[in-house]
Amino acid sequence: MSDPLLSLPPQGEPTPKKKSLARELTEGLLTAFVIAAVLKLFVIQAFRIPSGSMIPTLLVGDQILVSKLSYGIKNPFHDRYLFRTGHPHRGDVVVFKWPKDETKDFIKRVVGIPGDHIQIVKKQVYVNGALQNEPYTQSIDPGTTSQIPRDNFETVVPPHSYFVMGDNRDDSYDSRFWGFVKSRKIVGRAILIYWSWNKEHDAIRLPRLGRIIH
Repeated sequence: MSDPLLSLPPQGEPTPKKKSLARELTEGLLTAFVIAAVLKLFVIQAFRIPSGSMIPTLLVGDQILVSKLSYGIKNPFHDRYLFRTGHPHRGDVVVFKWPKDETKDFIKRVVGIPGDHIQIVKKQVYVNGALQNEPYTQSIDPGTTSQIPRDNFETVVPPHSYFVMGDNRDDSYDSRFWGFVKSRKIVGRAILIYWSWNKEHDAIRLPRLGRIIH
């Protein structure tokens, strides 16, 4: 049996030139950049927590991943959904464009969905008359219950809007002060802490890495 023949280019045609290392690296970097851009626009995005408004759920220095597919796929250039797969639920931790300045992203917890009657009475949150069980919150000023709107508040959530609050209830600038979040301004749902740095102690918070956000 004869050995298999090597494939040779037809006579008269030049042998294809091998790509240079520089060209291969450039093409690889461009491909990676395009993939990363598509993921950031449509699938998932990373954020860093700069303030303590979501303590104890999220700490200053936590870095999180936010799913942009939790509620559907949006056109990122005009905040309109191409199609919906769901809607935010009470208790979801969401990132959104702040209504007062849409160049800034805020993160809070959904407390009220469209149509909900929200009451805050001496720091206790009632939704449609039912006292809410909120084990993920903290109050750093338990002795003060008379401040308005922080400790006593009432409203009804309008259509296509959400009422959001920080888990650190006494130190959060949220819907009690600046109003509702429009549905189409929600960037996505926070799902995971992938990194956490304690600046005060110059140390990684190892137990927080990989923690699912509830």
